[in-house]
Amino acid sequence: MSYAPTMQRLITLYKQLYSAEPTSVEPITGSGSPRQYYRLSNPSGHSVIGTLGTSLEENRAFIGLTHHFEECQLPVPHILAVSQDQMAYLQSDLGSTSLYQAISHGRESGGHYSPAEQQLLHQAIAALPRFQIVGARGLDTTLCYPTPHMDGMSIMFDLNYFKYCFLKLLPAIDFNEISLQHDLERLTADILALTADTEPTLILRDFQARNVMLADRQPYLIDYQGCRLGPVEYDLASFLWQASAHYPAELRDQLISTYVQASSELRPTDGTQLRQRLQLMVLFRLLQVLGAYGFRGLHERKAYFLRSIPPALANLQELLAAGTADSYPYLKQLLNEIINTEPLPNPPLKGGNPGARVLPPEGEIEEANSLTVTIYSFSYKKGIPSDPSGNGGGYVFDCRSTHNPGRYEPYKHLTGLDHEVIDFLENDGEILQFLSHVYPLAEHHTETYIRRGFTSLMFCFGCTGGQHRSVYSAQHLAEHLHRLYPQIKIHLIHREQDIDLIIEK
Repeated sequence: MSYAPTMQRLITLYKQLYSAEPTSVEPITGSGSPRQYYRLSNPSGHSVIGTLGTSLEENRAFIGLTHHFEECQLPVPHILAVSQDQMAYLQSDLGSTSLYQAISHGRESGGHYSPAEQQLLHQAIAALPRFQIVGARGLDTTLCYPTPHMDGMSIMFDLNYFKYCFLKLLPAIDFNEISLQHDLERLTADILALTADTEPTLILRDFQARNVMLADRQPYLIDYQGCRLGPVEYDLASFLWQASAHYPAELRDQLISTYVQASSELRPTDGTQLRQRLQLMVLFRLLQVLGAYGFRGLHERKAYFLRSIPPALANLQELLAAGTADSYPYLKQLLNEIINTEPLPNPPLKGGNPGARVLPPEGEIEEANSLTVTIYSFSYKKGIPSDPSGNGGGYVFDCRSTHNPGRYEPYKHLTGLDHEVIDFLENDGEILQFLSHVYPLAEHHTETYIRRGFTSLMFCFGCTGGQHRSVYSAQHLAEHLHRLYPQIKIHLIHREQDIDLIIEK
C-alpha cells in the first residue's frame, strides 16, 4: 500500500506503534488550523488520530502541554507516538462528537436549549477550573506558545485588532485615535491588574464548544496549544459570550454559578467579585471578536462573520447599559455611536436607526443559502455526465488508477455500495489514498461556493463500468460533505446503477 510522502510519516509512526499498517486512513476536516488531521483505523475498528503539523513550536506546545495535563489527571487526548522531529504525532481518538454538535438544536433555535443540552454545558464549564488552577501548578511556562503570559503587549495586539479591523472599516465613524489610545491603555492596565494579587492561573485561549469533545459522556478538551498564564475570566467570557451561541441571560448566570462552585472546590472563590471582574473581560473579548468579525466580514465579506456582528453588538449594548465601560469615556462614546447610529440589518439593534447600515447591501453579501452539490458515479464507456445547471460541469475524477474489484469473480455482480466491495477497496487502500486528495479539494470548493452564495456545484467519479470504484467514491464524498456541511443539499446519482437520491439536512 502506498501513501503520499507526508502521510507516510503517520503510517510509519502507526506501524512502529502497532507493528502493522492501518487498514483505513480518513482525512478529518473542520479545524481552522493549517494542521492536517487523519483517522487511522485497524480491521477491528480501533482508531487513532494522526496529526501533521506545520509549526514546530505549536506541536511542541501541544505535546508538552498534553503530557502536563495528563500528569494533572485532566481530560485530554493521550499522545501515543511522536516523530523524531516532532512534526507528526498520533493521539487517542475521542470520537466525532463535539459539544458544538451536541448543542446544535439550542444554538440554531436562537437560545432555546433543552435540559439535556444545558446539562452538557454545565459539565463543560465545571471542567474548566481544573485546567485553569490545577493545570497552572508546576507548569513549565516555556511550553506556552507564542508567549507564556497574557501580558500588556498581547492585550494591546487584540485591542488594535478592534481598532484597525473593525472601527476603521466603518465609514460613518470618525474618531480621535489619540483619545482612543489613552482609553485602550487604561483598559489594558485594568486587565493586567486582574491577576496581580492571585495565584497564577492558566487560560486556554480557545475554550469554545467546538474544542470540547464528548467521549464516554464526559467532556475532553482539545486545541489548547495557545494557552498561557492569565485571568480565568478570559475563558469564561470566550465561552459564555460567544455571539452565535445565543445563551439566555438566565442560563448564562446558572453556568457562572456552576463555574464558581467548581472553582471553590480548588481554591477560595468569591462569586460576586468574579462576576464583577468578568464584566471587564467580556468588554475586552467583545472588542477582540469584533476585530475578527470586521476583518473576516467587513473586509473579506464572509457571510458567517457578517451575521455574527449584530449579536456581538447586542451583547456590547448590555455591557454599556450596565456601566462596564464608564471608566473609558472616549471608548464608551465611540461604542454608543456604533450601536445607535450604525446598526446592522436583520434585525436593527434596539434603539438604533433602521435606515443606517454598516454592512453592504444584502445582494452584495456572500450568503450561505441554497447550494446543491451534485455527485455522479459513471462509466467512461457511456460518457461523462452532462450538467443540467448550465454551468458547464465541475470536477471529473478518474478512479481507474485504483485497484478494480470488478476483475475478480466474487465482486463482478456487486457494487461499491456492497460491504464486500467496500471491504476489498478499503483493505487494499488505494481508493483511500485517492480520496485523501479529493476531499480537501472538494471541501475548499464547497466552502467557497457556500460563502459566495452560489447554487450549483458538481463532482463526477468515473471508472470502467460505473459499478465499483466510482460508486464507492461518489457515495463516500456525498456522505463526507453531508457530515461537514449539513446545510447544503446533495444530489447523489449513481448513473449506471439507476440510483438517484437527495440528501438534505
